[in-house]
Amino acid sequence: MKVEGTVLLVIGVFMGAVCAIYWFLSNETSGTMMLLGATLLGFVPGAYYLWWSRRMKPRPEDNPSASRADGAGVVAAFPSTSVWPFVLGVGAALVGLALVFGLWTAPIGFVLGFAALLGVIRESRRGGAV
Repeated sequence: MKVEGTVLLVIGVFMGAVCAIYWFLSNETSGTMMLLGATLLGFVPGAYYLWWSRRMKPRPEDNPSASRADGAGVVAAFPSTSVWPFVLGVGAALVGLALVFGLWTAPIGFVLGFAALLGVIRESRRGGAV
């Protein structure tokens, strides 16, 4: 986690320098705000990863003297396939389309989004497909 955090902080510093140079050379607000957002996209997760790396035991990837045998075994628990992210995407698309075609698609999108939320919660508590 230390390597990932450091890489993201370097990206944040670079984007911050670009943001400052852009602001002084162009004096334009919207581009500066976008570059500031890119700076935060480097700093926020980078700082979080470094903070978290101090509280967890080192991974085999973080140990320079580790062997392949140190990383063997179960890597992690991954969720099974699910239809609910697709349902959530359709709901979000309908809410977005409400800006184009009228507000009548927004309630359908909100209902689909709420159903997807409930479906994910139900599926995660049962440990499998619903």
